Amino acid sequence: MGLFRRRKKTRAVSLDRAADRADLEHLEGFVRSRRGVEAYIEPRTTVTETTVMLIADDGEWTRRRIDGPDGARRFAYRMGIPVYDVRLMGYPQRMRDYNERRKRRPELF
Repeated sequence: MGLFRRRKKTRAVSLDRAADRADLEHLEGFVRSRRGVEAYIEPRTTVTETTVMLIADDGEWTRRRIDGPDGARRFAYRMGIPVYDVRLMGYPQRMRDYNERRKRRPELF
């Protein structure tokens, strides 16, 4: 009958892609404009790719896609900031405190 003849073959899709220029520029800008920034590598899951979360001294944070754990380590080394694996260290309390302040007083942010 030929119902399925026109189906295209699918390729395996890799969820872990390299960070594009906009991702890296955002991360670099965050590091340069804040004090005490640390990098936390977040592993790839079934839903999201490998990401790096940058957390400043006051708890402000940003997250962007990065080209794997090695890419996150290279980025942190190049920027001169410490890097941690979130599976081993967890998130710092200052990040949770910052999120709580944002919830209570959104007009300040």
